[in-house]
Amino acid sequence: MPFIANHAIFCHNLPTGHRFPMLKYELLPLQLLHEGVVTKEDFFEPECVNVDAINGVHKKSYWERLLKLDLNRKEIQRIGFPLSMELIERELRIIQGTIDGAEIAFEKGIAFNIAGGTHHAGSDWGEGFCLLNDQAIAAHHLIKNHSLKRILILDLDVHQGNGTAEIFYKEDRVFTFSMHGENNFPFQKEVSDSDIGLKDGTNGEEYLNRLAIELQKLIEKVAPQFIFYQAGVDVLAQDTMGRLKLTSDDCKQRDRLVFEACKKHQIPVQVSMGGGYSKRIADIVDAHCNTFKEGIQVIL
Repeated sequence: MPFIANHAIFCHNLPTGHRFPMLKYELLPLQLLHEGVVTKEDFFEPECVNVDAINGVHKKSYWERLLKLDLNRKEIQRIGFPLSMELIERELRIIQGTIDGAEIAFEKGIAFNIAGGTHHAGSDWGEGFCLLNDQAIAAHHLIKNHSLKRILILDLDVHQGNGTAEIFYKEDRVFTFSMHGENNFPFQKEVSDSDIGLKDGTNGEEYLNRLAIELQKLIEKVAPQFIFYQAGVDVLAQDTMGRLKLTSDDCKQRDRLVFEACKKHQIPVQVSMGGGYSKRIADIVDAHCNTFKEGIQVIL
């Protein structure tokens, strides 16, 4: 069965004004349980990450000021959330959940994080609701503790993983791939190892055909020992920030392509949920649930 880092319990501690963007993280585990996709025993609640794990990814001056709530007004505006210790603690648990999930994936083949995918956080900045970069820190953990030399970060959120690209710009052991809306946020892109910018209005057929080609090329070129998958569902046509035209079924097929590649080549994968901003919370939760269903069906 899958192992899933669950952060819903920590959403309840947030101030009322912060909770609406976090609502999907509360509903997603409940929906997975309701549908019988998983059981309570499949979840674990991560501790806060040891700050030593942040070294090598984020500059010490940045994350120490972050932990002290000492960012300036411009930096806080760039993040998009008023800073609070509750948000900081939640971020530290997200990171540990991704690290723990990566370790579990070596044994089980796949592990999920209910949250995560904080790919806009760069080495010395937070941005777009991202304070620290969970998958980047987990990738660094695997390099340091497992001596991995070929890690693929596969970012299929509709927004470019600019923070991840910046962090690993000179790191040959991590290959960063981002397929995103070319004209979407962030408007100043960083340079990934491979960037695929899509036009506004790209439909599911075009998207899936391009992804299938790129996945095959990535597996052949990188021969990854591990994959971190950023599975944002803001690619949906109804997403208020997406600008693409994928249906729910298209999104499921996207996930299936990724998981089938992992299964075929026996590559462990850690999955973080990433973005989703549809007006109907049910659309977001259903799409994220489908990611879990596809991963469980294909790999386990």
